Amino acid sequence: MLQHNAELKSKINQLWDKFWSGGISNPLTAIEQITYLLFMKRLDELDLKKQLDAEWTDESYKSKFEGKWVPPELRSTIPDNASELEKIDYRANDEKKHGIDRRDLRWSEFNKKPAEQMLQHVQTKVFPFLKDLNGTESNFTHHMKNAVFIIPKSSLLVEAVKTIDEIFVIMEKDAKQGQNFQDIQGDVYEFLLSEIASAGKNGQFRTPRHIIKLLAELVQPKLGDKICDPACGTGGFLLGGYQYIVTQLALEAGTKDLTPDEDGFIRTSVASTLTLDTQAILDTSLFGFDIDGTMVRLGLMNLMMHGISEPQIDYKDTLSKSFKEEGQYDIIMANPPFTGNIDKGDINERFQSATTKSELLFLENIYHLLSKGGTAGVIIPQGVLFGSGKAFQFVRKLLLERCDFKAVITMPSGVFKPYTGVSTALLIFTKVWGAKDQITKPATEQVWFYDMEDDGYDLDEKRKKKNGFGDLQDIVFKYHSYIEERLTAKELPQWDKAKKCFVVRREEIESKGYDLSFSSYKEVPLYEVEHEEPSIIIDRLIRSEAGSLDDSLLSRFESGLIKELLDLRGMIK
Repeated sequence: MLQHNAELKSKINQLWDKFWSGGISNPLTAIEQITYLLFMKRLDELDLKKQLDAEWTDESYKSKFEGKWVPPELRSTIPDNASELEKIDYRANDEKKHGIDRRDLRWSEFNKKPAEQMLQHVQTKVFPFLKDLNGTESNFTHHMKNAVFIIPKSSLLVEAVKTIDEIFVIMEKDAKQGQNFQDIQGDVYEFLLSEIASAGKNGQFRTPRHIIKLLAELVQPKLGDKICDPACGTGGFLLGGYQYIVTQLALEAGTKDLTPDEDGFIRTSVASTLTLDTQAILDTSLFGFDIDGTMVRLGLMNLMMHGISEPQIDYKDTLSKSFKEEGQYDIIMANPPFTGNIDKGDINERFQSATTKSELLFLENIYHLLSKGGTAGVIIPQGVLFGSGKAFQFVRKLLLERCDFKAVITMPSGVFKPYTGVSTALLIFTKVWGAKDQITKPATEQVWFYDMEDDGYDLDEKRKKKNGFGDLQDIVFKYHSYIEERLTAKELPQWDKAKKCFVVRREEIESKGYDLSFSSYKEVPLYEVEHEEPSIIIDRLIRSEAGSLDDSLLSRFESGLIKELLDLRGMIK
């Protein structure tokens, strides 16, 4: 969407420039501070909308900005044996002494204050309120504990608030023209997050949204599935799974006005068709882990800004000895970091691949995290498909024997530009055998291969959108057609390996050291070509040079191209 909205893109760039000139030049620090402001703005907008919706439907709704708020450090210590009435008295007394009117904490209230007063108000009241938003026991509050509001100048805050207000005005205008507001907001936030790329460390590369949508279409999460990303970053895959489910529920409910986006996918974040029970299920279905505290906070706020009240994103190293979860998740969507080798001393003992390479450990880890019957969609560097080392072969064998390994979709090297030019692939597999199960038969019979040549965007640093969808919709259609054919066919169908996609039997893959690279099985067709006699070809060349001259005249040419051709013809004859 931003590719076609120069005004909105310009405002976002202005926001970055203001932070840069205001002394906050680190992209990760800037995006965190901008996210806090966006979150404050969106919190106010969502609360006002819910109030209006409640009035319209006569439902009860308690505003987050209703009543008094007491900062945690000023709250009384209530004795454990206090009665409910005594607890109420304690809280009432605290509100009387230290309570802050929650209405003053709204964005739409504090953005009217003079510059110096606004900065102090946000630093000392609004931001502490934000950190305490979901109560002292919530996951969000726990991870916001160490968050710091570091905008140093009142002038920067005023300019940032003004620019964000202008951005929301443009977003509202676009929403009235038919685009979903939350989808526009998602585009804006994704554009902001893209700046993290210049920090470019720890292998953390933002996955393009159209690739996330593609992966969701392939694994098809459904309501009630526990969805996980063991290296979630800012929560893009979790949001992608959530949006896919919400869209399917909207379509099932008869929503008619949903149209494909520029990549050919139908998506909505609007939860208006959800019941309270359905929303509660979704709110407790998303689980993410990351080893970067800033990413955890960004992920939490990203999902909360999209209407997910309490995302389960936590600060954990899922490869370490301290991480004990096994067989917990129905869907895993992930793009684990490709950081090379990690500390051998802290690798979880359950891993059997005997490697320190993170991409292999994450693949093995995802197998362990899946429940039986659970499906994973994972992005990996293509080197994992054909690496000849024992660890590479072990992991590929593990997935082919203990999982129904469904698909390998290779992607062109430009998909992750400007972050990296590494060639990547999508893997789709469903867990059949548990880690302690005795295998009676390998779970994989055949693997579907597809060579994505075009993802709908230029493969250079700018990644400009092209006309059409590239191979994206073709992949979705052909993959699900293959899965359907596999379920109904009495015998495994034969596929032409000379084409863009084909199927390879497990036995053939096994015979090649569990190689999963597309090129190892692609067959280049050979065609028999008939050529004219050389003398005939030379005659044609001579005629083209000399026009309609007959042989008696041609023989008079004693030099030049015609003479050389005549000599050559004579040699052949």
